[in-house]
Amino acid sequence: MSDAKEFLRGRAAAYKRIFAPENADAVAVIKDLAKFCRALESTFHPDPRIAAQLDGRREVFLRIQQHLQLNTDQLWALLGAAPSSNKGA
Repeated sequence: MSDAKEFLRGRAAAYKRIFAPENADAVAVIKDLAKFCRALESTFHPDPRIAAQLDGRREVFLRIQQHLQLNTDQLWALLGAAPSSNKGA
């Protein structure tokens, strides 16, 4: 496994430890973030600045979910081979 892919595996493991479903506090935080980040609703807003802010919040929530739900190979395909604007992500 490459160093970059191993780093990604370790980072995903850290997310899984922090947001472990058997930890009631972690579950409460994820639920709060889901609401705050509009995980299950549209981020549309007529003001483009507000829409961009809402999109940013949702992007963070989706990143957490990716690290919790995808395996290392799936994360690598999604993030490791991403365009250079996402490198180091």
